[in-house]
Amino acid sequence: MESAPGLADPPGPEKAGSAGGEPAPWRALPVLSEQQSGRVELVLAHAAPVLDQRQTSRLLREVSAVYPLPAQPHLKRVRRSADAHGPHALELLLCLAEPAAGTRALAELLPWPAVDPQGLGQPFLVPVPAQPPLTRAQFEEAQAHWPTSFHEDKQVASALAGQLFSAQERAVMQSHMERAVQVARRAAAQGLRAVGAVVVDPASGRVLATGHDCSGAGSPLLHAVMVCVDLVAQGQGRGTRSFRSHPACSFAPATAPQGVQAGTVRKLEAGDEDGLPYVCTGCDLYVTREPCVMCAMALVHSRMRRVFYGAPSPDGALGTRFRVHAQPGLNHRFQVFRGVLEDQCCCLDPDTEAQRH
Repeated sequence: MESAPGLADPPGPEKAGSAGGEPAPWRALPVLSEQQSGRVELVLAHAAPVLDQRQTSRLLREVSAVYPLPAQPHLKRVRRSADAHGPHALELLLCLAEPAAGTRALAELLPWPAVDPQGLGQPFLVPVPAQPPLTRAQFEEAQAHWPTSFHEDKQVASALAGQLFSAQERAVMQSHMERAVQVARRAAAQGLRAVGAVVVDPASGRVLATGHDCSGAGSPLLHAVMVCVDLVAQGQGRGTRSFRSHPACSFAPATAPQGVQAGTVRKLEAGDEDGLPYVCTGCDLYVTREPCVMCAMALVHSRMRRVFYGAPSPDGALGTRFRVHAQPGLNHRFQVFRGVLEDQCCCLDPDTEAQRH
């Protein structure tokens, strides 16, 4: 197994809570799924004015029995009229409409005698949210079309407001990203791309690996993320590459017993014979540049817990071009936050600076 030369070389604390001073101004914002961050999808529905409010309860019961809308439980069936001074105060949602549907008469929409249309006016078409809102922004957009129930995810709301992490947590996050920035600068000094990364065990605050981009004509796959994943594996007695020519790339040996040949692959099953987790299970990654698709899939495979990146990338796969971490078919997902020391990270690479603007 290769030793860990230079683990202490890049500046920055290795233990959580050892960072001093106030964090610089930056925000760690979550990179949500397309469903959470996209615009509200609308579909057409038939609704009708309630001309006799005394009939509202009966009409609601009868219409709901005929058109239960099981795929749209978020839609409220009754809303107040937008015209407070109009001839009717309430409007009742009847059923969904075909995409190219026109207005239809009550007799066409409501089967007799299952629904007695007495008390209803002429139906009209209205756009309604097709899916339940997942964020407050989506909820407010949905409400502009039709009243919608909303069960807010408090953690997502706190993250979007920049309030998920405490001042102490932010100081620790900043110290780890500062370490990644420093190692990126050391890569640039070697004539390599200025991208740095750090893998941390959040339970102990221990830095497990520090690496930078080592890619070139003979090793095109050695992006900073790939380097760090291999270094974590080397710390577990595995790994396949030698980074002796890059002293800033280093790892911390795992504390559990070793006895495994370098280059072997760990099993996914828990309780492996050496008691070590599978590669990066439960770990956090700090990287100066948004990972590409290759690196994003490596993070899925290595079971990373959270990813914090500083600068967006034109080919970024964790928010800019794709959101690999949020794809529904994956067998592992991790949380992603962008913007940690964004200004410093953007200064490292010209195309990330251009991407931000």
